[in-house]
Order: sequence, then structure tokens, then C-alpha cells
Amino acid sequence: LAMSIGDEYKHTTNNSDLQFFISVELSKNGGIPNVAVFAFFAYGLFLLMFWNSAPGNEALVLIAASMISFFTANPYFLQLTDWRIYMVEEAEALLHSSKAMNKLLKTGLTLGILCVIGIIQFVCQIAVIGTLTSVEFFFGILFDLLSLLEGFILFGLFTDLPNQAVQILGGMPFLLMIFFSTTFSPGAGVDGLKGLRYLFPRFYLWCMLPEDMDMEGCPESYGLLYLILSSQVLPFVFVITKLGMNLYKKFHREKKQSSRLESMKTIQFAELQFELFGEKALKNLKHIGSTVSAHELEKLAGRARDLEQSLTERETTSDEKV
Repeated sequence: LAMSIGDEYKHTTNNSDLQFFISVELSKNGGIPNVAVFAFFAYGLFLLMFWNSAPGNEALVLIAASMISFFTANPYFLQLTDWRIYMVEEAEALLHSSKAMNKLLKTGLTLGILCVIGIIQFVCQIAVIGTLTSVEFFFGILFDLLSLLEGFILFGLFTDLPNQAVQILGGMPFLLMIFFSTTFSPGAGVDGLKGLRYLFPRFYLWCMLPEDMDMEGCPESYGLLYLILSSQVLPFVFVITKLGMNLYKKFHREKKQSSRLESMKTIQFAELQFELFGEKALKNLKHIGSTVSAHELEKLAGRARDLEQSLTERETTSDEKV
């Protein structure tokens, strides 16, 4: 169908595309079963080794559980770049699905997996220590985990970066959290740079712990709101950057197009078009708004008629001689 219609072919999304996506993603090669097996194994060991943790060890339990969640989800997030490359190539070759729709579906599926892992972490923490049970703490855990992994979604699915660059950029939130959140050494750090802790959800999560962690500058209220907002810093910067790049490319493209149109309005271009295509080219020059005067175009048209008449006379003379 696409070959018969040609450039006018436009793929329309239908239920078969959705069914194909679901069947592939939920298959044993989709990656989800591997995540489930590893989560069962890792959190099984977590329950065994942290069972009956004493109150006052909330920070240690939280660090262990959050690292398990990160490494449970990490393999699935790392393959997003390869998935994007294969999906784009397949969609362009087979014309059976929409690239934009597939990316949105994959984003929703990935966020769903993230929520499930967050729920498992919260339940396991409640099982081993009974002081981290509030609803606010659940959302704190969820958005803290999101802030560490959202880079892989943004750079892996919505850019054309290679796998190595995505892994470096996607892992930056986790690395920067260790340096700037001040949760690994509360109160330490150089004045000025310590202010960057307010950009990391982990800082607000530590402020919500029941035990006193000696955290500096904890908000007296709306801590969860600040935590959620700080988890959206990277998506905000990413969207602003993408919009800026698109506007720059559009401006550069329009400027290039304008320069080309200006070069097409000169007498030199008109003469070249006349030499190549004859009098028909002069009509096209009028349509593009050539700056060449009507008198000059008429002169070129007259030259075309004179040349045509001269060629006709030569052909007539040659026929008479024969």
C-alpha cells in the first residue's frame, strides 16, 4: 500500500499497533520478566538481611533499599537507547507503527515499572522497620527514584544520542546526588556549593526521616511539594533545551532559505536561468518575486525571441539548400 501510494502515504495508528507493542514488550525478550526475577531475588535478600531492623537505622535501611531499587530498574532503563534505534529502523522499514506513539507507550510502560519497584521498596521497608510507613514517605521514595532514572528515559528515547552518551548523561543525576545532596555527610561541604542540595529530592527525603540527621536548611513545611518539584528539574531543563534547539534550527533554516531566495533574484541568476531553460524560466522568476526589473526581464525575453527566430531562419535556409 505504501509503495503504491508513494509520498502521500501516511500511517494511521490502530489497535494492531498497540497489540503488537504489548505482545513484544510482555514477551520473555522484552526485558520485564528479567526485571521481575531480579527484583524478587534482590528484595528477598533485603528482607532476610534487614529483618527486624532497630528504630534509628532508618537512613541505612533507606540507602540500601533505594540502591536495590536503582539497580533493579537500571538494566531495563539502559536498553532504552537500543530499543529506540531498533524501533525507528523497523518503523521506517515496515511502516507498521508510529514512532511517536511507540515512544509514548514505552515511556508509560517504563514509568509503570518504576512505580511497581517503588511500591515493592516501600512495602519491604515497612516489613523490616516500622517507622517509614507514612503516605508522604511513599511518594517521597517514588519521586526520589524517578529523579535518579528519568535521565535514561529523556536521553534514551527522545534524543538521537548514542548508547555511551546516554549512559553517561543518564547516570549524572545519581552521581550528582551523591556529591551535592549532602545526605551522605550532613552539614559538610563548602559554603555556596551546599546550596545546590535544594535541587535534589534526596535532600528533602532525608529531612522527612523520623530520626534527627542534622540536615541543614530543611523546610519547616511543604517538604513533599519541594521534593516533587525538585524531581522535575531535569525534565524542565531538557524541554527548555529542546525548544531552544528547535527554534535555533528553524531560524537557521529560514535564514538559509531567505539567502537562497535573495540569490535567485539577481540579474546573474536570471541570465543563467535563461541560458539553461529559455523563456519559460523568466515566468518562474516573476513568481518568486525577482528584484530584476520588468524591463530587464523583457530584454531577456526579447533575446530569447530573437535567438529563436535566428535558429528558425537558419533551419529554413538549410532546408532550401538541400
